This record gives sequence, structure tokens and C-alpha cells, in this order.
Amino acid sequence: MPIVETNGIKLYYEERGSASAQPLLLIMGITASGSVWEPHVAYWEKYFRCIVVDNRGVGKTDKPAGPYTTAQMADDYAGLLDALNLEKVKVVGCSMGSTIAQQLAIRHPQKVNSLVLMCPWARCDNVAKAIFQHIMTCKARFRPEEFSHYIQLLIYSKASWDDEKVAAELAEGRQQAAIGAEPQPLHALEGQAWACITHNALEALSSLTQPALVIGGKEDIFTPVWMAEEVAKAIPKADLYLYEKAGHIFHFEKLEDFNERVKSWLLVH
Repeated sequence: MPIVETNGIKLYYEERGSASAQPLLLIMGITASGSVWEPHVAYWEKYFRCIVVDNRGVGKTDKPAGPYTTAQMADDYAGLLDALNLEKVKVVGCSMGSTIAQQLAIRHPQKVNSLVLMCPWARCDNVAKAIFQHIMTCKARFRPEEFSHYIQLLIYSKASWDDEKVAAELAEGRQQAAIGAEPQPLHALEGQAWACITHNALEALSSLTQPALVIGGKEDIFTPVWMAEEVAKAIPKADLYLYEKAGHIFHFEKLEDFNERVKSWLLVH
């Protein structure tokens, strides 16, 4: 298994695509392993050298005691890039991954060529903090399928729930959560949640010189539109695109358009 020792942990990663292509680092969100990128990597690997990672606290990567910080997790990735002898990469970060990507660009600007920030936030308001607190409570008290159900309610739009085929797939996903391999332990989820709560990069984003695409869904109730707009406004060279009738998981709800849109933007930036 490809493992790199970085910043005091063993970090698991995989590579897809041609080694001679432009490197693209993919950073997933809270609770999710790098495997969630599969429907995107299957398309992007034709154009980029995709580097898919399990964050600190999930999957095959170490799960030390928390709390974690987004700065700490960005340093995990800086160590990975050094180990792979990659001087500069394009970065796509989803949700918590977007906050890690922000910190990577802030703390290690020489390593980042451009950024795609999916459903991002630069800081949490009290509502967001309460949601992350509730996620920790649900993880501690719910069965895996119940916890999965709560997360689904946060991230899917009404249009998805009203689609009987999608609703059936969500039900199947809940059942798989009960028997899935490598479940995330409570302490690791709590470590990631605290990183989300304490992330505050709003002032520092103005120093970024890299181009950024900020992208999300207009019906996102987890990280609402104002958060994406605040991030886009703070970054000097940012483009903003928000999907209609899409939630936090807009990148699955609008899969084909998202894959092509991000690919096209990255090839230019």
C-alpha cells in the first residue's frame, strides 16, 4: 500500500492517471475517505495525474487522538507532496477538504498552482458550529445507518430526495454504512469536526495569488451559499459558480457537468 510518513502520521494515498500529466491533489471532506472521489477521478485521470488521499482520521490513514486543525492537516499534505517530489500541484478540496486546501495555499503557497474549493467556508458562524457539534453527538449515539441517514439529510437536495431512484440508492447506502469496512472511530470524527469548527482563514485568503474556482449548490443547507460567496469575495482571483437545485453533494447531483466544468477550468488554470 502507498503510505507516506508525514507530520507524525502515516498517510495513505493512491495515484491515477499518467505520471507525466499535470499533478492534481484531491482532498475529501469530513467522514469521507479518498475513495469517494471515484466518479470524478474516473473522468479526470484522462487529463491529470490524480493523487487521492485518505485524510488524517479516516480510511487507511492513521487516526491519532484529536482535536485536529486544518493547518495541521495542510501540513500533512505538504509532507506528502515533498515525499512525491512534487513542487507544485493543482488542488481540489471538497467541504472540509476545501478548508485544508485553503490552508495549504496559505501556509505553502509555493506548492499550489490553482484551487478548486467545493462547498467551502472561511469561518464558521454559530449555526455551523452547532451543526458540527451535533454531528459529533450523532456519531456517539446513533447506529452507523442512523448516522449515515443524518449526513444524507444534510448533504442531498430536495430534488434528490424526491427522485425515487436516488432515494432508493440512499436507502441502500444507509444499509451499507452498517457493514462497511474501516468505520471511522468516534475520536477521529471528533478530531475532524473540531478542525472544521476552528477553521478561520478569512483574513489570510486575501493574500492568495493563485486563481481559484469556488463552486457549490444553491440549496446547500450544510454550508450555505453565503459561505461560498464570502470565500470567493475574499480571494483576489476567484471565480464563483453555484448550481441550481443542488445541495452540499452537488458534485454527485450534477456529476457530468461538474466533472467537465472543473476539468476545463483546471486545464486553463
